[in-house]
Amino acid sequence: MEEIFGKVGVRGWVHARCFDCAGDAGSGADEPVVLASVVKVPLVLEFARQVVAGQLDPTDRVRATAPDRLGGVGTAGCLDDVEFSLRDAAFFALSLSDNTAADLLFDRVGLDNVRSLVRELGLVDTRIVGSPSYIVQTMAEDIGASDTAEFARRFPTSSVSEVLGTRAMDPLRTTGSTARDMTLLLTLLGQDRAGAAEACRWVRELMAQQVNWHRLAAAFAPEVTVWGKTGSLPSIRNEIGVVEYPGGSRYAVAVFTRADTLVQRLPEVDHAIGEAARQAIHRIDHDLPKTTFHGRCATS
Repeated sequence: MEEIFGKVGVRGWVHARCFDCAGDAGSGADEPVVLASVVKVPLVLEFARQVVAGQLDPTDRVRATAPDRLGGVGTAGCLDDVEFSLRDAAFFALSLSDNTAADLLFDRVGLDNVRSLVRELGLVDTRIVGSPSYIVQTMAEDIGASDTAEFARRFPTSSVSEVLGTRAMDPLRTTGSTARDMTLLLTLLGQDRAGAAEACRWVRELMAQQVNWHRLAAAFAPEVTVWGKTGSLPSIRNEIGVVEYPGGSRYAVAVFTRADTLVQRLPEVDHAIGEAARQAIHRIDHDLPKTTFHGRCATS
């Protein structure tokens, strides 16, 4: 793993676990990492659970106005006000990683409820400090910008040390977790143990519609199914997901990276994320007796 990440000039943290046995493999799996947009998975999961419980109506409408829009993909980058349902907000948050849609969901779902969810699921090393807009606000404050608009203007000329020194880049001061916690979350989702089966299934379906395929999915053959969620910030590139081989074997995998540059396009790092995931899966020692395997733990 160190060689994979070292070749592209980043630090990396990886964990993979098998659905069918207790086998796992990784590197730095228990070290704290910045989640970035990976946080949208527990957010949408909590939304789905509330919908199934009858606490929220998925067809309720929300409106993204100018103060809500952070810039970027989806409604976050729209020039005009946009109205959509809560369930479409969840779709945008996971498929496009739409930050404004995620902000509006946080408002309805409740930050404290998302925090309670991760505790309930046993994600003991996961902490959630706020919505995407809150993370941007902390970055603005830390570089001395008066608001997020000034931050957006100043960011292109900010130094690497200035940006990397913000709270948003420190897993102990921002929304953070570990690779091991995230594969646990994925395993619970994949086994319908993170909530009602209907809620888990819907979150998996949304993650399968993610438009970003250049990290985890790019390392696997077309017949291998991958559903996942990326996370990105300046210097941060992550993805968590589940890899399912044609024979039925499934693996939860989480890869987190950090570079010492603010360059936005680093395709070699994206490739390394997929390769690290693939290598971690193939290094798993499947420790169940052969009589219980039924051929399912093979990755070829």
